Amino acid sequence: MNIWRNTQLTTIKFDDYLKEQLKDPEFKKGFEAESAKLESAVALMKAREAAGLTQQELAAKASVPQSTVARIERGDNTSFDTLSKLAFALGKKLEVNFN
Repeated sequence: MNIWRNTQLTTIKFDDYLKEQLKDPEFKKGFEAESAKLESAVALMKAREAAGLTQQELAAKASVPQSTVARIERGDNTSFDTLSKLAFALGKKLEVNFN
């Protein structure tokens, strides 16, 4: 017996699904917190790549372990002190905005 025979699959666009989920205050809070971390991760990775540095090279210039750079680039939390060291090593200024 095929249980899938009479099942109709529906497709939903991710943006529509996300819009619906963001109506839930708890989901929205978590989503926004994770988005902020990922924005920082992407910004660091782009700056590092634009400088032509590997994670290991940036880590050496900033006097932090390579694993710290990798951890930040995958969206894990870090301190402002560490971000500041990385920004300085990249010849950048660390800026924090509250929008």
